[in-house]
Amino acid sequence: MTTPQKEDEHQAANPSIINWRGKIEEQYRKVKENAETYPYVWGSYIVVYGGFGLWFAYRWRKLRKTEDRVRVLQERLRKLVETEASTSSPAVADKAPPPADKAPK
Repeated sequence: MTTPQKEDEHQAANPSIINWRGKIEEQYRKVKENAETYPYVWGSYIVVYGGFGLWFAYRWRKLRKTEDRVRVLQERLRKLVETEASTSSPAVADKAPPPADKAPK
């Protein structure tokens, strides 16, 4: 009993796949015809959006490099503070000045 039901499900799914494939092929054909009809428009799209893509990739990479440099500097500063804290006396560590970015009330 389960075999005919599975065959029905397979046959029902198969036309939808063919239908999707046909839609995709039809859309591709329309785009191809349009690109052949208006090559300068499509060329300008490629230049403009390709330029935006390159600019975005450049800025993204620059941002990642800056973040990496900041992480390295923060790690070096943290290690420096740890070494100064371990070498200084405990009484001096208790009287640490307040952070400069917060104004006293």
